Amino acid sequence: MSDDTKSSAQRVTAFVRGRVQGVGFRWWTRARALELGLVGHARNMDDGRVEVLAQGDPTAVDRLLHLLREQPSTTDRPGRVDTVVVQQGIVRPDVRGFVEK
Repeated sequence: MSDDTKSSAQRVTAFVRGRVQGVGFRWWTRARALELGLVGHARNMDDGRVEVLAQGDPTAVDRLLHLLREQPSTTDRPGRVDTVVVQQGIVRPDVRGFVEK
């Protein structure tokens, strides 16, 4: 990531609560993030939530957050999302790709 890209990028961590484990939610999130050109990960947490770390163009990050929150989902999002809590972060240039953990 160049300095120009890094300075215009955004990084968020979204904690998604609902029926989001064991239903293909991480796969769906990865597919949407890659379509939007984002890097990061989606991983199951021990408490039943999914953590979504997304970094890239702020418009793309906002679009992913919208898709995560959308009720009802127009993109056949698997599972059920009850809440999404978002934390802003500092952009890290060493993050590559978008993976399921």
